[in-house]
Amino acid sequence: MTAAPAPIPAAGLSRTDLLAALCVVVVWGLNFVAMKVGLRDFTPFQLGAARYLVAAFPLVLLVRRPQVAWRWLLLYGLTQGVGQFGFLFCAMQVGMSAGLASVLLQTQVFITAVLSFVLLGERAGRALQLGLLLACAGLLCFALNYLAPGGGAGATTFWGFVLNLCAAAMWASSNIVIRKAREHSPDMDPLGFVVWSCLVPVLPFAALSWWQDPPELRWHWLQAPLLAWAAVAYLAWMASVLGYALWTRLLQRHPANRVAPFSLGVPVVGLSAGMLLLGEGITPWQWGGITLVVMALACVLGGDGLLKNRRLR
Repeated sequence: MTAAPAPIPAAGLSRTDLLAALCVVVVWGLNFVAMKVGLRDFTPFQLGAARYLVAAFPLVLLVRRPQVAWRWLLLYGLTQGVGQFGFLFCAMQVGMSAGLASVLLQTQVFITAVLSFVLLGERAGRALQLGLLLACAGLLCFALNYLAPGGGAGATTFWGFVLNLCAAAMWASSNIVIRKAREHSPDMDPLGFVVWSCLVPVLPFAALSWWQDPPELRWHWLQAPLLAWAAVAYLAWMASVLGYALWTRLLQRHPANRVAPFSLGVPVVGLSAGMLLLGEGITPWQWGGITLVVMALACVLGGDGLLKNRRLR
């Protein structure tokens, strides 16, 4: 007879856990600046291959493979790795600022809700429905930016916008994969799942680089400066390994509704870092879109609790 799992504590976050949550917010927010720096010397596919190769080794030699079928590791590696970051790196190369990328990527919350309804039969609550409407209005503001006179000028392009949304859709798809994997293997180790799935994108990214990159750029990564490799190391060890490890630990120790609101800080850090470190500008239409998307996220993360409180009153 096995012992029952320890209940998640009802108390608030300790000082250590609060620092861990803030660390994740800063690490993931600066993640987008590191992408921009890496793309100066790597093609999108080269950066993807380098990121996951560095993230996988030597950790796969130290972390035990999770007790989960290989198909879920493959699907997660293809959707979250090749899909999400393949589209995101391409978006940032053809015209998407680091700050706006951090905001648009958060639309995965709403795409996940749509996929969950279609594929898993999960219904959306009122707060999520309102959040979806606000997010659609925000995306409309981003789209109108390219129709307004001179609105498309700056650090973003229409195709960068489209590819960024494709990245969000692939992140949402990977969320569905995780849910299905947990249904089949409830006791799987989240950290082991992330580490071992990092093996999957390496060969597809390398093949895409050999197929799509110009011949003169195929071996250009060998001459990349130290700063570019520092960006790769940041993406691999800080954003992927440290960020997901801390986030997983927080979710294991506290209810999801107490941890999830910290994700609202990621686009704030991403926008601030893009403007301060990269000198990125934001148009009025984009500010409108940013405001609506952040309001939508806040509605989804805290709306259900407010609605319950009103009903109790």
